[in-house]
Amino acid sequence: MHNSAKPDSVGLVTPTSYHFDEALTLRSGKVLSGFDLMVETYGELNAERSNAVLICHALSGDHHAAGYHSEEDDKPGWWDSCIGPGKAIDTNKFFVVCLNNLGGCSGSTGPVSINPETGKHYGPDFPVVTVRDWVKSQVMLADRLGIDKWAAVVGGSLGGMQVLRWAISYPERLGHAVCIAAAPKLSAQNIAFNEVARHSIISDPNFHNGHYLEHGTYPKQGLMLARMVGHITYLSDSAMRAKFGTDVSDFGGNFGRDLRSGKLSFGFNVDFQVESYLRYQGERFSENFDANTYLLMTKALDYFDPSVDFDGDLSKAFENSNCKFMLMSFSTDWRFPPERSRELVEHLLDAKRHVSYLEIEADQGHDAFLLPVPRYIRAFSKYMNRIHRELNNHAS
Repeated sequence: MHNSAKPDSVGLVTPTSYHFDEALTLRSGKVLSGFDLMVETYGELNAERSNAVLICHALSGDHHAAGYHSEEDDKPGWWDSCIGPGKAIDTNKFFVVCLNNLGGCSGSTGPVSINPETGKHYGPDFPVVTVRDWVKSQVMLADRLGIDKWAAVVGGSLGGMQVLRWAISYPERLGHAVCIAAAPKLSAQNIAFNEVARHSIISDPNFHNGHYLEHGTYPKQGLMLARMVGHITYLSDSAMRAKFGTDVSDFGGNFGRDLRSGKLSFGFNVDFQVESYLRYQGERFSENFDANTYLLMTKALDYFDPSVDFDGDLSKAFENSNCKFMLMSFSTDWRFPPERSRELVEHLLDAKRHVSYLEIEADQGHDAFLLPVPRYIRAFSKYMNRIHRELNNHAS
């Protein structure tokens, strides 16, 4: 039996491309005269159109959040652990919508798309997009789908930042904001990691100032290095230990240092399993993700700071938000540590908002929000079930 036939899977899914002729003015002042959004949906929209849930993806995510694209597809969508019949976001109860954001490379308009003004790939000429721009385009999608109000807007990491922007900019259009492993803005350290990743791409000889597609190449080495750096920050030390075991006694019982061949090469070859793993991750990513999109996504992360419109006071930003908030963080997440979520909680309480918060002990680091960590899944499921009960009570 293929995994798509399992009772808790949404099964085989087909994405849909929505074209928008309306102009979209971006935060930078640039204007997209029209654009496409690639979208997947799971479950059924109820008669009241009240059970819709929007999923906002993180840096390297896309519209394919759950299920499979074909019987030959062995890898499900990126959040399949949480979306499906009986799962935390139960598709027997909710109509779930996930899209590839503008600037992406999975079907929505972005650097790999053809610029109608030139007939060539946008490449580096695609304008810088921000979280605010993404949310504006998501509002346009909601209008197209006939959804006046989301039961919940849900996202982790960069997706969580989009959730916060929804609550600030369109408070009447969501009932619940579920923000997971996120922060009100990036720390200097996070911006530094992003800059190293961008520099590795831009410095690649095959980058060609972003016009690599016109040269029939792509900055593979730079993109590999960017992903390797990023991937390290998504894992915790204990996650590394669990993944790569313990080394032989000759190395003093150090963790996560298993040798590939059982002996040292005394050169600059790949000696350790962790090195091999990172190179594999970088290689695979470089084959499936556009470098210009990576640059855009990391810039959107860097630029996010909703307090800038409120004299630096984040509490003021949330004063008009009338949704309920659910925040979750993970103990070993050092990219978006729990103290950043607690900071958000304090601002929400200062703004007199209704907020729930759970800090979860988990060894998997930042990536924990993508994984079936038992306590996380239980809490997530209970909160989503509560939203469903509210919808039913309101309907009756």
